[in-house]
Amino acid sequence: MPTPRKEPKKVLLRLDPAVHEAIAKWAADDLRSVNSQIEYALRLALEQAGRKPKRD
Repeated sequence: MPTPRKEPKKVLLRLDPAVHEAIAKWAADDLRSVNSQIEYALRLALEQAGRKPKRD
């Protein structure tokens, strides 16, 4: 029996407009959505800080 997939957490995030614009450009360059790009950037930061989350 397959393990049920965990639902992603929803968060409200306020960003400086210039930061949002920079992330949106980065996302477009990488062919990702802004949401996916933010998660990607957070995962990079977690890995650099030695706090990479465990995968289930």
